Amino acid sequence: MTPFKYQRASSAEDAVRRVAANPQARFLGGGTNLLDLMKEGVTGADEIVDLTRLQDLAEIAETAEGGLRLGALANNTRTANHPLVRARYPLLSQAILAGATMQLRNMATNGGNLLQRTRCVYFYDTGVPCNKRDPGSGCPAIGGLARQHAILGASAQCIATHPSDMCVALAALEAVVHVTSPRGPRAIAFADFHRLPGDTPHIDTHLAHDELITHIELPPGRFEGHSTYLKLRDRASYAFALVSVAAALDLGADGNIREARIALGGVAHKPWRVPGAERVLAGKPPTPETFALAADLLLRDAVAQEGISGNAFKIPMARRAVVRALGMAAAGILSNTGEDGARMRGNP
Repeated sequence: MTPFKYQRASSAEDAVRRVAANPQARFLGGGTNLLDLMKEGVTGADEIVDLTRLQDLAEIAETAEGGLRLGALANNTRTANHPLVRARYPLLSQAILAGATMQLRNMATNGGNLLQRTRCVYFYDTGVPCNKRDPGSGCPAIGGLARQHAILGASAQCIATHPSDMCVALAALEAVVHVTSPRGPRAIAFADFHRLPGDTPHIDTHLAHDELITHIELPPGRFEGHSTYLKLRDRASYAFALVSVAAALDLGADGNIREARIALGGVAHKPWRVPGAERVLAGKPPTPETFALAADLLLRDAVAQEGISGNAFKIPMARRAVVRALGMAAAGILSNTGEDGARMRGNP
């Protein structure tokens, strides 16, 4: 690992001042992704600004509007198990519990979860080219091993996927990311936070270098009775999603769908939503035929790489997953996330 200068921030204002003064400085929260990348030589920093003593950034509290404020430094375990998250936003709790081990969740922060980099094997292998790591060098995943890679929103420069489970739920819940910098605070709708690769795959988000995530705001809950997070992966636990679905429904007294939210993970450079696919469900009965309409719209622009090492299987897999997840949400069935999922369902 390249040597770096270590600084401990005394406040959020102090942290952004330090990072703003050095283009090679980085914020440090839990460090579960950043330090790995630095050890592997994938990314570098000559100064680390430690945020972990800023307890005001770790608060989880109800907002005046009846929503929830999730501190950027609150860890994933505390967030998933917080009584208000479990009661009002079970979709978020399910998604967090579906990702990583307990040890990682105990360290990983909410803000860091939003900023984690792709787990593409070519991105992590400094012996091969990668446009995300070294712009203009090429993308060996295109025409190479692409089984884990994007079927939506990709470009000729990059077909990597965003790895977060938590972010898929936040996209469906229409969270808002609050940041601060030397220029003051600003709010970013979650749909606008992450970027598609285009010609600049090395830029993951719309954050400026000196902007620090302070908290994530959730609107008042209205999907708590009918939401689920379905994650399809190569092994039963602690693996990144091949395809995941965050599904949330608001059902009327007549049993028909009043409102829907659907976000896909494991298929694009960011959590994937198509508002038209959600609107098509309004006023319709919660049936597999209805859900198939939404799935078709979500995947209308999907493009895959054929062959044994390709990802063409993801398109029919995603279609079936959308229909299944919406059916589970309509029935009020929580996802199965192993032992943590059993606790979510109220089992001992």
